[in-house]
Amino acid sequence: MIELGVMFGLMGVTAVALVVKLLRRNRTENVDGFLIEQASRVRARNDRVTYSSAAVHNSSPTVRDYRP
Repeated sequence: MIELGVMFGLMGVTAVALVVKLLRRNRTENVDGFLIEQASRVRARNDRVTYSSAAVHNSSPTVRDYRP
C-alpha cells in the first residue's frame, strides 16, 4: 500500500514539475520575434497541406507544385 502511495506521489510531483516548466517557458517579447514565429507557423501549415499523404498520392500536379 505504501508503494502505491509513493508511485502516485512521484507521478503527481512529475506532473506538477512539467506544468511549471511549460508555464515558465520564454515567450517572444518583441514584434520581430513574433513575426518570425508567425511566418514559421504559416510555412509549416502550408507544408503539411502540400505534402500530406492525400496530396502526394491522390492529386494531379498544380501550378504551386511546379519547380523549374
